Amino acid sequence: MSRSLIGAAIAVHREMGPGLLESVYEECMCIELKRRGIPFRSQRDLRLSYKGEPLSSSLRLDLLVGDTIVAELKAVEDVRPVHIAQLLTYLRATDLTLGILINFNVDKLTKGVRRVVLGFPDS
Repeated sequence: MSRSLIGAAIAVHREMGPGLLESVYEECMCIELKRRGIPFRSQRDLRLSYKGEPLSSSLRLDLLVGDTIVAELKAVEDVRPVHIAQLLTYLRATDLTLGILINFNVDKLTKGVRRVVLGFPDS
């Protein structure tokens, strides 16, 4: 599933190039994933709790792909540690282990893809 997701992101990047807003890339990704028959949900609300008490605040996932991968889309100059931390937080909150950070603001998308695995030493 992750290979299919990355393939879709490469197709979007080839068509649109770098320099657009994250929201544009997200919309393009939804179209591309749908065309490829890849199951996904976009802007999925993720309810939070603190010490067992539900919070009124929630997180919003960019894409949940196949109910197994959290995809966090960025259009930033540089991926920072806070972006990785954000994705790790989403993984913990969803009880999933695989996240893919995709930064479209690069000349070649392979430079902008980062797999994040919850519990892996680099994570």
